[in-house]
This record gives sequence, C-alpha cells and structure tokens, in this order.
Amino acid sequence: MKIIVPVKRVIDYNVKPRVKADGTGVDLANVKMSMNPFDEIAVEEAIRLKEKGVANEIVVVSVGPAKAQETLRTALAMGADRAILVQTDDEVEPLAVAKILKAIDDEEQSGLVILGKQAIDDDSNQTGQMLAALLGRPQGTFASEVTIDGNSVMVKREVDGGLETVKLTLPAIITTDLRLNEPRYASLPNIMKAKSKPLANKTPADYGVETAPRLKTLQVSEPPVRSAGIKVADVDALVAKLKELGVA
Repeated sequence: MKIIVPVKRVIDYNVKPRVKADGTGVDLANVKMSMNPFDEIAVEEAIRLKEKGVANEIVVVSVGPAKAQETLRTALAMGADRAILVQTDDEVEPLAVAKILKAIDDEEQSGLVILGKQAIDDDSNQTGQMLAALLGRPQGTFASEVTIDGNSVMVKREVDGGLETVKLTLPAIITTDLRLNEPRYASLPNIMKAKSKPLANKTPADYGVETAPRLKTLQVSEPPVRSAGIKVADVDALVAKLKELGVA
C-alpha cells in the first residue's frame, strides 16, 4: 500500500509570532521555520505502518515556496521514500490544497492519506475533510490510534465526550492528533541519505488548480495584553471586589 503524507512549512512552534507593523500579516523575516507538528506526527505514523509491513512506499507532499524543500527533506530523513513539492508563493487556502492533493492522489493511487488535523499557523482544520469529500473516501479525524486490519483501518479518535472508534474501508483519509505518537529524530546518516532521495518539483498549474485566494485579510493584530491580577486580604474583600467589578 502507498501512503501519501502532506506536510506544511510553518513558523516553529517554539517561536512567538510577530505581527507586521502595518497589520497586514505575520512577520516571517528571519524567523525559524519547521514542519507543522501535526504533520510530523503523520509522517511518523506512516513510517511505523511501513515498518510493520503494512505500507511499501511513503510519498510526502508540500504546497508552498521553494524553501519548503527543507521541510520535505526532513520528512525524507525521517524515513519517507520520495517527495513532491508543488511550488507557489501564493498563500494557498485549504480548498486549493485539497484540490492539489486530490490531483496527486489520482496519479499516485494511494491506499491511505495521513495528514495533520490542522496547521499551527492558520488553524483551519479543513484540508483533510475537504480532501475526503473530493475523493469520496471515508475519513477518520483527530486520530489517537490507528490499526490496519486487512482492507480496513480502525481509528480511535478524540471527541468532546472522550474516545470514539470508527472502522474505515480503505482507501481512506486520516488526520492526526497529538497523542497518536512521538515523532522520531532524523539521524545524521539518514539526513545525508535524504539528499539523494527523489524530490519532484511541480506547480499548481500542472494539476489544473487555481490558487488565487478567495478570502482577503483585512487586518492582523496582537491579542490584548492580559491585565495583572489583584490580591485581596480575605473572602469578604474578594466578594466586595467582585461586586465592584459587576461580576457578582
């Protein structure tokens, strides 16, 4: 079985984003970038399935600028077999990404697509669901456990009330949650090997997809600064303060 894993280049999760002075977006100049953490979990899960003998090839895909090659090379160093970069400098929205992934899957004929449930930059949480709709495949979102059983896959997913287990017929779409696994670090020998693994360069036009945004960002601003807390002497003072603030 072939597994496709889409990955996205985002601001490193340890970096605090800064808003541009003119409020038009987030400042990406001289900022450390890395693979979206949820996508890293998806790559790890695909590798584990291959190690179990369930899959025989892992194809990683990224839609973004030329520097996204670095993100793909990281996935290749972790254990993916080959990569496809769909290069564009546009800010590609989830629907356009899903259309590109559908076109790639039509060519690759995968048995499973595993992707992060959301990207930490836009937090859209839409691409996996849109891809499932476009391909007409069953989907298991927010997966915390994945088990392949013959021609089906059992997905334990996290929901508001606890855990839910769904059984999907392959081919299927899975989006990953944080508790699914702990991604491995790429070893130095594997980083060197990744440099020689195939990486194809494509454009959205190669797949007949228009990436012009349908949404327009009017303004980006920092969240309001939290005000300092207040200490009170006793319960009576607390009640009086709450009444003064109009919350009691």
